[in-house]
Amino acid sequence: MLSAFANAFRTPDLRRKLLFVLLIVMIFRLGSRVPTPGVHVANVDACLNDVESNGLYQLVNLFSGGALLQLTIFALGIMPYITASIILQLLVVVIPRLEALKKEGRAGQTKITQYTRYLTLGLALLRATGIVALARSGNLLRGL
Repeated sequence: MLSAFANAFRTPDLRRKLLFVLLIVMIFRLGSRVPTPGVHVANVDACLNDVESNGLYQLVNLFSGGALLQLTIFALGIMPYITASIILQLLVVVIPRLEALKKEGRAGQTKITQYTRYLTLGLALLRATGIVALARSGNLLRGL
């Protein structure tokens, strides 16, 4: 097992890909620890101590990798992209222009991917604004 891992690093192309994945994982772990600007960390820690007894909030925290309830900069995770992708797949069936793009092949699929990324940014901004508004109003951890 260890020799296979060592052999993987001897191949230049595979080594580059493995190092890229490790870099992305490190960036994500760092981003899931850095608090969002404007968040008072002591208040978040006090809320997290109360959350430990509530199973629902533990489940939400589990699915976000511990980032959502700590209000970190990567708290949204991959959900906005998944949502945008699903929305665009449904819109391709409904909107004729998108259906024509899909039938164009690789160029059309590239354009749809670009639209998905733009929609992802919009959804992430909307969701992040909602989370911050809930946190400021005190309704994010309601019932505690």
